[in-house]
Amino acid sequence: MTITAERLEGARMIRKSAAGIADRADVGRARKLRFSETGFDRRVLKDMCDLGWLGLRLPEPDGGSDLGMMEMCALAEELGAAIVPEPLIPAALAVRVLAQPERTAALEGRLVVLPAFQEQSADPHAPPATSVQQGRISGRKLFVPSPRGADAFVVTSRDGSFLVRSDAPGVAIEAVTLQDGSHSGTLVFNDAPAEKLPGRLEDGLDDACLATAAYLLGLADAVLERTVAYLKVRKQFGAVIGSFQALQHRCVDLKLQVVLARVSVEDAARIADMNASIDERRAAVSRAKARASDAALLVARQAVQLHGGIGFTDECDIGLYLRKAMVLAPAFGGSAFHRARFATLTFRDGAEAVPATSRTA
Repeated sequence: MTITAERLEGARMIRKSAAGIADRADVGRARKLRFSETGFDRRVLKDMCDLGWLGLRLPEPDGGSDLGMMEMCALAEELGAAIVPEPLIPAALAVRVLAQPERTAALEGRLVVLPAFQEQSADPHAPPATSVQQGRISGRKLFVPSPRGADAFVVTSRDGSFLVRSDAPGVAIEAVTLQDGSHSGTLVFNDAPAEKLPGRLEDGLDDACLATAAYLLGLADAVLERTVAYLKVRKQFGAVIGSFQALQHRCVDLKLQVVLARVSVEDAARIADMNASIDERRAAVSRAKARASDAALLVARQAVQLHGGIGFTDECDIGLYLRKAMVLAPAFGGSAFHRARFATLTFRDGAEAVPATSRTA
C-alpha cells in the first residue's frame, strides 16, 4: 500500500492539532489529575470530541472522519508523549458499536461510554462467558478503564455487545487506584438491564491495541528526549554527565529500542489500512504491542536511573512516565501474551503462515 502525500499531510495536521491538549513539554495536568475522582477531565475529553478525535476511525455516514490507523496512531503517539490521562482510546473502541442516539451523544462528548470486555487476566481476547437473558445481563468484567468517569459501558457477552448504564440497578463498580493515579475497575452485573447493540466490540480490539502501542511509543520517545536533555545540563565531577561515554552508549541502546518500536507500530498501521488477511493484521499488531510495551518500560526505568537520586522522587516528572508505562504495558495484552500470539499466527504446523514481506524488526 502506497502512503500518499495527502495522508502524510493529514497525519501531520493531526499531530499539530494535538499540541494544544497534548503538550509533551508540560505534564503538569497529568500530575494534577492523579488520584482524582475520575482520573481525567471530562471537559478535556469533550474538547477531544469537538476536534473529531473520538470518531477518527468511524465512517463519515456514522459521524466520523473515515481515517485510517496511520492517522489514529499519529494522534495516539502525541497523547502518549504528554501522558494524557483521558481515556480516548477505550472510548473510541466503544463508540464503534453504539447505536443512536448514544453514538451522537458520545461523539459530541455529552456521554462517556467505555468498553468492558475482559474476563480473564491472562487473555484479554478470550471469548466472554457473560450471559444475557431477556435483556438482563449477569457476569463480571475485569480491568475496565476509568470506570468512575463512565456514564455507560459497552459490555461483551456470548450473545453480542450490550449497552449498560453505569447507574442501572444491578451494576456494581469495584474501582482500584493504579500506579499512575488512574483507576481500573471490576464491573459486577447482577440481572442488570442491557440494550443490544448492532456491532461486536471484539472486532475493534486490535485497533485499540495498536493505538495503545502508539501511545506507549510516544511515551518512550518523550521520556528519552527529556533524559537526553537532562544529561546535557547536569554536571558531576566537573563535567556535563552527558559527555561520559558510558551514558552515551546507554542512550544509544535506548534510542535503538524506540526506533524498533516505531518501525513495528508504523508497519502494523500500514498493514491495518491495507487489504491484508486477519492473521497478518493481528500478527503485526502483536509485534507492535510487544515491542512498544517493552520499549516504554525499559526506557522509562533507565530514565529514572539516569536522572540519579532526583529521579526516584515524586517531585521529578520522569516518574510519571514510568508509572503510566507500568499501567498501559499490560493493557489489551502484555508483551508475553502478544509474543505468544505472534508466534502462533506466524508459524503453524511448522509452516510460515504470515508472509515474510509483511514482517519487520
